[in-house]
Amino acid sequence: MKQLNLVVLWHMHQPDYRDYVTKEFVLPWVYLHAIKDYTDMAYHLETHPKTKAVINFVPVLLDQLEDFTEQFSIGQIRSPLLRLLAAPELEHITMQDRLYLFDSCFLSNHETMLKPYPAYKRLHELYSTLSQRGERELIYFSGQYLADLLVWYHLAWMGESVRRHNQFVMQLMAQSEGFSHADRLQLFDLIGELIGNLIPRYRKLSESGQIELSTTPHYHPLAPLMIDFSSARDSQPDVTLPAHDIYPGGRGRVAFHLSSAITSHTQRFNEKPCGIWPAEGSLSTALLKILAEQNCHWSASGEGVLVNSLRTAYPDTSLLDRNSYLYRPYRIAGEAEQVTCFFRDDHLSDLIGFEYSKWFGRDAAENFVQSLERIYHNTPAEQNPVVSIILDGENAWESYPYNGFYFLDDLYSLLDNHPFIRTTTYRDYTAHAENSENITTLPTLAAGSWVYGTFSTWIGDKEKNCAWDMLCAAKNSFDLVMQSGQLTDEEKILANRQLASCESSDWFWWFGDYNPAHSVASFDQLFRKNLINLYHLLKLPAPAAILEPISKGNEQTEESGAMRRSS
Repeated sequence: MKQLNLVVLWHMHQPDYRDYVTKEFVLPWVYLHAIKDYTDMAYHLETHPKTKAVINFVPVLLDQLEDFTEQFSIGQIRSPLLRLLAAPELEHITMQDRLYLFDSCFLSNHETMLKPYPAYKRLHELYSTLSQRGERELIYFSGQYLADLLVWYHLAWMGESVRRHNQFVMQLMAQSEGFSHADRLQLFDLIGELIGNLIPRYRKLSESGQIELSTTPHYHPLAPLMIDFSSARDSQPDVTLPAHDIYPGGRGRVAFHLSSAITSHTQRFNEKPCGIWPAEGSLSTALLKILAEQNCHWSASGEGVLVNSLRTAYPDTSLLDRNSYLYRPYRIAGEAEQVTCFFRDDHLSDLIGFEYSKWFGRDAAENFVQSLERIYHNTPAEQNPVVSIILDGENAWESYPYNGFYFLDDLYSLLDNHPFIRTTTYRDYTAHAENSENITTLPTLAAGSWVYGTFSTWIGDKEKNCAWDMLCAAKNSFDLVMQSGQLTDEEKILANRQLASCESSDWFWWFGDYNPAHSVASFDQLFRKNLINLYHLLKLPAPAAILEPISKGNEQTEESGAMRRSS
């Protein structure tokens, strides 16, 4: 009997927010997404054991989760917001800490994470009124106000599964104000417990066979660009590239990130990853060759990459009927044929990422399943289509009521009991010999990403190219110092780790005037601080240009900027 194979890949990633000199976590997003999204996503899978999925963890995220677990275990917290949550005398904190607290504790989607809670909303209204009179007025906020604000911010970022099942959290939300230091300490301890349980929960789901765990090159580099800037011209022939012709030693750096990811994944989950989700779904033939060398069995990207590849290979062929080409696996002719490539349904993935948050959860889940049923009926009778849904497993839910609780619960329930839609994983799908008959060979691959099918989000404009040129210059210095013999083995390890953090794709994502100024400023500063720290570790002065901001962003935009549509 014909069936539709559905692979849902939830991609979990945060860049490295640690300052390697001060050891501080500059931004709180790792632990906040941990208690909200990674916790809820595990819960939904645990309560729907028949639903299969692929969970992709970027190693640098797992590094930071384990870092937080260690901080809680030894009682040395290196995150300012968490320290303030546990601080005994908030009345006496410095003005700098007050400003940091006010700057941090209203950062969320106010429609779904602030306005539903009257006590939290009132705290925001009080702040908005008094802050209009100037910074000096902020001294009049009492220690009790600051305590309530810290508790409510963390309650708003708490997973819906925790809010519904943890008695202490329910008690705090019912209490709504007047939180004591003991309350804050108990909430602090709960956060540590939730983070510490995350990796074991996902490991257990993997060991049961319900999920496949995959990985990404360690620090989330934009691998095709690191290998060859000119790969951007596969999808944008007229793109302006950085002044440097190529990233120095880029292929070796990508191989390092990949090898490191496989090692860390194997150590954490007791098995090698079968497949690799490349950072930003960015694929090129050169990257596929490196994946093949590391014995990776599958990889994936966006629909736009497949369309561009088909147009390159078959310029006279119509691509109007997506059912005829999208819902099948591919191999790329040449040295990387052992890597099976899957391409996501951009439309359905974007519905979850950007549209269904505006719907009732049940309506959205039913619409999604109906869309799959149409694919089933419109593909050839002899074909068992494989539909790939790939998107962030953390950023979308902030826009959903109740952190997407009803949508995910209804979706998994409908899929569990469907007569011809079968959830599976890429590892399980490729393990069945009969599915190899569905694999189509592509004569060429047009390099690109899951955003627009191009690399325009990371390269091509003045600010992004400037950042690449800064990184290239730092890499040249890195190579010279490494070859000079001036560093000890330990110093080389530290410098290599710092360079790896500089190579993350996330910094380039945020540069540009279409992103919110507040976020751009944070990531701009962190990227340049990483470069400064690298020069420090190399015992070299940092170029003066690194001290100046690269990008200012847009004061007018209200979009979060953390996710981008495929087209």
